[in-house]
Amino acid sequence: MSDLNEQSVNQWQKEWERSSKGAITKSFFPKITERLKLKINVTPNFIAIVTGHCNIKTYLSKYRIIESPMCSCEEGDQTVDHIIYECKFLEQERSRLKAVVIRTDKWPVNRDKLCTKFYRYFKEFTDNIKLDKV
Repeated sequence: MSDLNEQSVNQWQKEWERSSKGAITKSFFPKITERLKLKINVTPNFIAIVTGHCNIKTYLSKYRIIESPMCSCEEGDQTVDHIIYECKFLEQERSRLKAVVIRTDKWPVNRDKLCTKFYRYFKEFTDNIKLDKV
């Protein structure tokens, strides 16, 4: 990495850490350098999960697009963590991701590891869920 490029990334990291915005996204991508190494195939579900926006019921409820943030499983609000780790309607989709993770790590695994160490399986999980049906 050139000096100029390294300075730019360092400045970006400082601004990333100082910003009060994007808390959910920061939990998936805390280090800019690590994010830049990833080749991410962006899909609507992946973006929804790593930002907490779009069809996530807590987001829709916050802006009064829907009345309640309650997940269709009725076991809690539909948050990013609920979708990834808890929703009973997504057990089948979660099973492969969880099986891969527990080979080398503990479940539940941190969000940042989902996007780095387990990206391929996490991406598969996000692509296979139907947010509009949960």
